[in-house]
Amino acid sequence: MNWNEHFTTLARYNAWACARLLAVVAGLPEADYRRELGLFFHSIHGTLNHLLVGEHLLWFVRFDQGASPRVALDAEAEPDRSRLDARLRAGAARWEPLIAGFAPERWAGTLDYTTMRGTQASLPFVATLAHVFNHATHHRGQITAALTALGRPCPELDLVYYLQNPSQP
Repeated sequence: MNWNEHFTTLARYNAWACARLLAVVAGLPEADYRRELGLFFHSIHGTLNHLLVGEHLLWFVRFDQGASPRVALDAEAEPDRSRLDARLRAGAARWEPLIAGFAPERWAGTLDYTTMRGTQASLPFVATLAHVFNHATHHRGQITAALTALGRPCPELDLVYYLQNPSQP
């Protein structure tokens, strides 16, 4: 399997799905956007902040710089709604060029980092990068469920829809 090609596709899908979801979320009234909805990170805003923290402030730095930042997974890294939207979109766009720069031998290696608890970890590189995109999909799914509960329309975010028409916004 060509890992670079596979993960480039996942990075593009991730940016596509992020943009589609954020376009719908932008239309929510502030009260619904910040409402306690029973999500693990409480609200749509809290869940989007978790995506910023987990995907961009933590995992991206681990893959790009080999560093292990210390940041709480439930931190409100960006309280401003419009700046959070912009940071999520910009962060999603950074994965594709990062992946393009990975040397072929890196795919067979490990990702070595320090966990949030301060212990050393060494995980298979490919599986750990897959986790990043799977994690984002998981939390986007929570947000779409919350949108449904609020009686709001949800965008179709399945990977197969992206594969069928990647240029569709």
